[in-house]
Amino acid sequence: MDEIAPEYDVVVLGTGLTECILSGVLSVKGKKVLHIDRNAHYGGEAASVNLETLFKKYGNYSEGEEPWKKYGRLNDWNIDLVPKFLMSSGELTNILVSTDVTRYLEFKQVAGSYVQQGSGPKATVAKVPSDAGEALKSPLMGIFEKRRMKSFIEWVGTFDPKDSSTHKGLDINNCTMKDVFDKFGLENSTKDFIGHAMALYQTDEFITAKGKAPEAIERIRLYGNSVARYGKSPYIYPLYGLGELPQGFARLSAIYGGTYMLNTDVDEIKYDGDKAVGIKATMTGMDEMKFETKAGMIIADPSYFPGQAKVVGHVLRAICILKHPLAGTNDSDSAQLIIPQSQVGRKNDIYIACVSAAHNVCPKDYWIAIVSTIAETTSNHHLELQPGLERLGKIEEQFMGAPIPIYEPTESGSKSNIFLSKSYDATSHFETTTDDVKDIYRRATGEELKVEGLREGINVEQ
Repeated sequence: MDEIAPEYDVVVLGTGLTECILSGVLSVKGKKVLHIDRNAHYGGEAASVNLETLFKKYGNYSEGEEPWKKYGRLNDWNIDLVPKFLMSSGELTNILVSTDVTRYLEFKQVAGSYVQQGSGPKATVAKVPSDAGEALKSPLMGIFEKRRMKSFIEWVGTFDPKDSSTHKGLDINNCTMKDVFDKFGLENSTKDFIGHAMALYQTDEFITAKGKAPEAIERIRLYGNSVARYGKSPYIYPLYGLGELPQGFARLSAIYGGTYMLNTDVDEIKYDGDKAVGIKATMTGMDEMKFETKAGMIIADPSYFPGQAKVVGHVLRAICILKHPLAGTNDSDSAQLIIPQSQVGRKNDIYIACVSAAHNVCPKDYWIAIVSTIAETTSNHHLELQPGLERLGKIEEQFMGAPIPIYEPTESGSKSNIFLSKSYDATSHFETTTDDVKDIYRRATGEELKVEGLREGINVEQ
């Protein structure tokens, strides 16, 4: 470990992915960064753990038992605590490439992106169509709807927000997505999978919100571009689990002079009036060390400042061990399946992220599936996840803890000089996380985070 300096431009608390991206990016931009975590591992809630840790975290065993032993070597298991994939043309991938963090990571494509239509035993699970050709083959639509969907996808490909001749006669900056969908005569079921499985909205609010159309169209275009980049699906995933991502950005920060300290508790925040200007902390372990340092700003996950964050919801999550792929996904080694809320009488979508031994996260002939959603009741959480659990078939082990609070900061940080991140939501992609990264960067520096457009070079195993 480097010697602690008397002052840093940025002190970062917590090594979740959001915090690690920011410490890496700020280090590259010449900031002097100290990064601290109370835990002994990187990743926070985005860590990947072995099966013994998972059993102990969720208490799925009795004293004296070691049920994890029947599942082979512990080192063969790297189980994510959050279910997230990367869009292959998305913002996180842009950041990975532009900062060259990809040199520390290997990726494999997720084999398929699926959506459920209907509910119960008669539900249809089908691949999300990404281009006009797939639209014509999709079992999600009748023959006439397929043609309308084909026309819609072709139009999205030619849409230019600055060229009114591509707007189909719509006042695109003031109309709603309902107006756009109605222009093409699309049915409600088609609007459903376009909005939730392609544009990746979590609720239906985008349909009736004025001025949302250009953003929604761009999201649909991003989905199509991401599929086109590698084929099969728009998603990629790091070999050995998501825990590799924060570690990659930690390495980046260290190369540019960042200092990292695990097993370190923050004892006190130093203030000058209302403004945080430094910390006192203790590094534990073989040799305990207390230190104090000044900070130009503090970036932290909400657990370090619970009084400056509010709970805006709760994530329900079940981590499941399977010995088979998801039904309806062509025996894929990996898949994302979205169950739109309207299909199962809910207000929030249900997400299933599934990976396997092909991703070096479990032994051969096993799959890891994570079912997640936003809680809509104060009890019966298993019932809220049930439509997703039903899609899994036989479950070897299921780990489901208490609902996980979703925290958001209560102020921008301009007054306190403390810039908090948001908790992970239920979505099985990182687009909302990178939105948070850019928001924190803007609040903390007063500038937009600009990254280069995605260029060729990321190595993705097919």
